[in-house]
Amino acid sequence: MAAASHVGATACAECHQAEAAAWTGSHHAKAMQHADAQTVLGDFDDARFSYAGTVSRFFRRDGRHFVETDGADGKLAGFEIKYTFGVYPLQQYLIEQPGGRLQALSIVWDARPKEAGGQRWYHLYPGQNVKAGDPLHWTARSQNWNHMCAACHSTEVSKGFDLAANRFDTRWREINVACEACHGPGSAHVAWARTAADGKPAADEGKGFARPLRADKGGHWQFVGDHPIARWAGAAPPRQEADACFACHARRRQIVEPVPHDSAFLDSHAPTLLEPGAYHADGRIDGEVFEYGSFVQSRMHRAGVTCSNCHDPHTLKLKAPDNALCGQCHRADVFDTPEHHHHASAAPGGRCVDCHMPPTTYMGVDVRRDHGFSIPNPQQTVRHGTPNACNQCHDRRAPEWAAQAVKRWYGKAREPTALVQALDAARKGRAEAGGLLAALAHDAEATPMARATALALLPSYPGAAARDSLYHGLAAQDALVRAAAARAAQMLEARARAERLVPLLDDPVRLVRIDAARSLADVPEALLSGAALAARRRAFEELVASELAAAELPESHLNLGTLHARSGDAAAAEAAFRQALTLDPRSVPARVNLADLYRQTGRDAEAEQILQDAIKADPLAAEPVHALGLLKVRQGRRDEALALLARAASLAPASVRYGYVYAVALHDGGQVVEAIAVLQRLHRRAPAERTVLQALASYEYQRGERAHALGYADKLVALDPADAALQRFREQLAR
Repeated sequence: MAAASHVGATACAECHQAEAAAWTGSHHAKAMQHADAQTVLGDFDDARFSYAGTVSRFFRRDGRHFVETDGADGKLAGFEIKYTFGVYPLQQYLIEQPGGRLQALSIVWDARPKEAGGQRWYHLYPGQNVKAGDPLHWTARSQNWNHMCAACHSTEVSKGFDLAANRFDTRWREINVACEACHGPGSAHVAWARTAADGKPAADEGKGFARPLRADKGGHWQFVGDHPIARWAGAAPPRQEADACFACHARRRQIVEPVPHDSAFLDSHAPTLLEPGAYHADGRIDGEVFEYGSFVQSRMHRAGVTCSNCHDPHTLKLKAPDNALCGQCHRADVFDTPEHHHHASAAPGGRCVDCHMPPTTYMGVDVRRDHGFSIPNPQQTVRHGTPNACNQCHDRRAPEWAAQAVKRWYGKAREPTALVQALDAARKGRAEAGGLLAALAHDAEATPMARATALALLPSYPGAAARDSLYHGLAAQDALVRAAAARAAQMLEARARAERLVPLLDDPVRLVRIDAARSLADVPEALLSGAALAARRRAFEELVASELAAAELPESHLNLGTLHARSGDAAAAEAAFRQALTLDPRSVPARVNLADLYRQTGRDAEAEQILQDAIKADPLAAEPVHALGLLKVRQGRRDEALALLARAASLAPASVRYGYVYAVALHDGGQVVEAIAVLQRLHRRAPAERTVLQALASYEYQRGERAHALGYADKLVALDPADAALQRFREQLAR
């Protein structure tokens, strides 16, 4: 059977007139448009805007829209606005640049009403003085539409990147987010509809769609007895639409190009986990991560709630106003009362979203609500510094005040969740982090997002508990957990990886397969059977393809170089690192990795030159300075090495690794007291860092401070009491 093809929104509207009319006015329909008098909302009547010493001018000429602003060379020039991007609460504008690139201008139009502060030009990075050459400048890679935006603002996008020519030929079927962006190609559905009209409908449950978005088979939400929250009745609730929505409403990395229309989310994308800067330690949104990451942590997602239960899929509007929306599944007489929320019903705090979906503002004016539907817990703010909905409104009150109010209202204090305890401890480097993360990763009641994040952090806390949780994760039912465990398995020795990861090379989910291949890349062939070697080759090819899905990024080639180096293919590794430098000649990581490859292959002189060039390119980067210091150590040039290692540690004082290596160099040069002082500072910053504790114990023992040495050894053993090697180390010091 031939693959289905696109037919366009006009064809869909022939039968689905009501849905088409609803969609026409939606943000999806206006996600991207050709710039003309009807679509451009901004003031192009010779308007001026000043930023970072540059006065930009917006004007029209011959019916077209232009901006005079600073280009890639920092000089003023006129640029035509080719497309509008978005419509509300702000509108961006796209400008053509060499190499088939479309770039998003950082001066944007505030589309809100004037009384709400809108109808003005403003810059997305106020106060940051962004100029040409800055990674945030509108001409930079970070503002590139082809890579960053196209796939989610148009329908069936072909990125069309030519690596050899370093240019794009990006195309789309429809310029906006049209019907088939969500439903998939419609030709087979049209054929099915025609046979149905002829009275001969084909026996096709999906009605011609590879992934029908509504397949609930009569199931519905209903209240049962006195239970205050509705439950799903009937066949299992549909999950198909979630994959369609998550593909764009998530902070994620695409791992296949192009994305198949019927692809499960984790078969085509790798989502960002609960990382600092993206999420707070309690799992609430922090950076611009969209809805996926918070929603999959929610009780509602676990119960089977889908996006269209709350949002009309065509207008994108809410299905009911304010608390009536929540009242679809949460009885108003129980929840929509002052007895529950302890606020006046018409006042702030009386709306469900005020407490359970606290907002965060992005891009200056774009207010988005957290979709974790969490219960406010000011006690977490008191203990862990995470935000809470109470103090977001009552910003002049202390979190202790809010915590006492919650205790008074509900009869007891709310304890911090296992998630916030584990992630906060890990982010602060506390000694208890390893045990908390291992317990969270092993907890079957925790959300897959929480477990996957814990697994991703466990390699920093090796030990029996970490290994046990990792083995448990490798067999998890949820693919996100399996993938995180597979990647974290790099902490295991080669034989254990060979024994545990080979089955995942044939996992039904692509993300799991490629993360298993990543961890098996450097496992010797002698540890793998013929069938396992074949499976690793297949999965490794998928892994390489996943990186090349974003071949326009130097980071992709940096990753490939690292993979090839680990697998023993020095020539392929060198080619990948050089490709990264072709795309970004200033890339410090690419230079450092290439230098390390040269060092491994006996080309020290070339390695030294590359590192010197990297230092010249970025004098404040610690990584090449540290790498050059290590090279000098291997060459026996200790005085030069020590100076470089000291400089790297001072450039990146938060880096435990740089400080540790510097301390070892001091010790090896006979400066034991100085080495211990450096290690003590590191220990205060990262109490659970094993290498630091072991060095402190050893160095104190060597200089006769046996009590101090045993104290550090005790702390080391406490990190993993089941580790026999740590016990033996402590016993040796006690003799």
